[in-house]
Amino acid sequence: MTKITRVGVTFPPELLKDFDAIITKMGYESRSKAIQDSVRLFVSERKWLQEEADTEQTGIILMVYDHVVRGLESGLTDVQHHHSDVVTSTLHIHIGERDCLEAIAVKGKASEIRHVSDELATKKGVKILKTVVATV
Repeated sequence: MTKITRVGVTFPPELLKDFDAIITKMGYESRSKAIQDSVRLFVSERKWLQEEADTEQTGIILMVYDHVVRGLESGLTDVQHHHSDVVTSTLHIHIGERDCLEAIAVKGKASEIRHVSDELATKKGVKILKTVVATV
């Protein structure tokens, strides 16, 4: 059995109230399990930024952008084609009058995935970009 370490955490009252409401609706049986899952997600989201550049990873880049911005769609497509050794697939979804969502599957070295993510994130008209990866 894995050894468990107990820690104390302080929360602003409103944050804890919101957290408890969400985990209750989700069906968590304990606050500890929900906090462990939250920390695990935080670590996985941040760890890839610190991985060695040549670590093989796989994941998804999730991006919301304004398709009306001149030249943005072709710029996003150019980035993906330029990095076709890392980009394995793209799903495009129309989510509103102006907004589109793209889910871009990626696989390759951490440094290459970071480069693609950064290149896409800095394009004018990209509203949200989130990269989630795991070491293969």
